[in-house]
Amino acid sequence: MQFSATAINVLILFLYFIPGYILIKAKAVKEDQIKAFAKVLLYVCQPCLSIYSFQKASYSLELVKNMGIFVGLNIGLMLIILLGCYVVLRKRYDDCRNRILTLAAAFGNVGFIGIPLLEALLPDNPEVIAYNAVFIVAMNVMSWTLGFFILTGDKKYFHPKKIFLNPPVLSLLVSLPLFFTGTTLPTVLGNGIGLLGKMTTPLCMMIAGMRFATSDIKALFTEPRVYIAAALKLIAMPLLAFLAVNWLPVDYPIKATMVILCACPTASLVLNFAEVYGDGQKTASYTVLASTIFSMLTIPLVLLIL
Repeated sequence: MQFSATAINVLILFLYFIPGYILIKAKAVKEDQIKAFAKVLLYVCQPCLSIYSFQKASYSLELVKNMGIFVGLNIGLMLIILLGCYVVLRKRYDDCRNRILTLAAAFGNVGFIGIPLLEALLPDNPEVIAYNAVFIVAMNVMSWTLGFFILTGDKKYFHPKKIFLNPPVLSLLVSLPLFFTGTTLPTVLGNGIGLLGKMTTPLCMMIAGMRFATSDIKALFTEPRVYIAAALKLIAMPLLAFLAVNWLPVDYPIKATMVILCACPTASLVLNFAEVYGDGQKTASYTVLASTIFSMLTIPLVLLIL
């Protein structure tokens, strides 16, 4: 894929963090109010993004089969990264920063950054949005269960109530019946949901900008965990994805989508979870922001293998 086109798209997404930075520096928003923005993102915008993604796809048995392959592959890749980090760091999990590192290495911005990238880089393959949708669902279910367990150490997040009663899964109660029946939402309602879903990209980057404005800029690039998380998320994971899909007898759009999504920087939900949990916010902010900065170079470079 073209280096310049990919780099420009990543740069445009990164610029969204500037308003959040200005709001904090201008004291229009206080640091303790950032948590409220994170809740809007988690409980409103993310579910709408899932519904919007499924509305973009047209049902077919072949598409469902490919979506199933996609789910299996991305769950496997995330588990490899999570378990690998757990084995290495579990004796240091009393430090929340190491738990944040684990999440940052495995969970990517596949919705907020992935969708715009797919639409820009694979414009002739609308089915890739459906692959992205199931990737988002699988990642969010894992993050709301295994991810929250790693962050908090509380086994209650493996309770069926936590597995099934969370925003990503609940949004499926709306999106999947519509998808399988080929039902399109009324234009006014569909546009409204789409607008809320598309707000995830600027809102998540604004939250990162807000947290960046409250952080020590020097620490952003002097924290070793930032580089470890970025290397695992931006380099190791997409290369593992390429090795996993390269031998599969599937079409190029499937292979390209898997690598593109795995190359996305650390998910903003890591920062949102830290905000809600009340610990590790600065480390989470550093990893999200630094990996996004680094991704302006790594995504174009990694995608040269496609």
